[in-house]
Amino acid sequence: MPPTPSSPTFSAADLRFSLDLPEWVAAELNLLPPTLPTLAERMAEVIRFSRLNFQSQTGGPFAAGVFERDTGRLVVIGVNRVMASGCSSAHAELMALSLAQKRLGAYDLGGPGLPAHQLVVNWRPCAMCYGAVLWSGVRSLVIAGEGPELEQSTGFDEGPVHPQWRGELERRGIEVHPDVLREEALAVFREFSASRQFVYNARLGKHGP
Repeated sequence: MPPTPSSPTFSAADLRFSLDLPEWVAAELNLLPPTLPTLAERMAEVIRFSRLNFQSQTGGPFAAGVFERDTGRLVVIGVNRVMASGCSSAHAELMALSLAQKRLGAYDLGGPGLPAHQLVVNWRPCAMCYGAVLWSGVRSLVIAGEGPELEQSTGFDEGPVHPQWRGELERRGIEVHPDVLREEALAVFREFSASRQFVYNARLGKHGP
């Protein structure tokens, strides 16, 4: 008879994990003004962080920021950390939303006693991050663009986004602001592609067995 496999042994450390942003992010955040009044100003910083992330080789060309919607007060800007963390869910949107919820002490960024919050992303969220937007509590989503250009220029797989994605957000009280600095965002994707850095799709983009 084959030997009976032993039971796995777990320690407390085995049941805990953490995600963090690279050190340069704190330094850059501390240089920003406390508020960025316009959508273009908020997006410009998010796009700048997306460029710094791949140029620093700390992640992919993606960034997302959480702001108070009406005042532009900065809560946090996050960047993609998939490769550095070994965690496929460490996308920029999830990093930003999770850190904002931690800083504000609330899982619901639209909950009682809080101002309306806004997520600013340098492209339409992928299939996973779309779900995160739905449940984050943000009341506004600002994107640089949508469409196939991101996947075509970089090779990243954004997944099967819901065909009525915008309507589903708006039905839940989340307003959508599209095409804010679209060409600037696309320029970063082209720069990333030209850098020939690794594109970390699951199974290297293979969909079959």
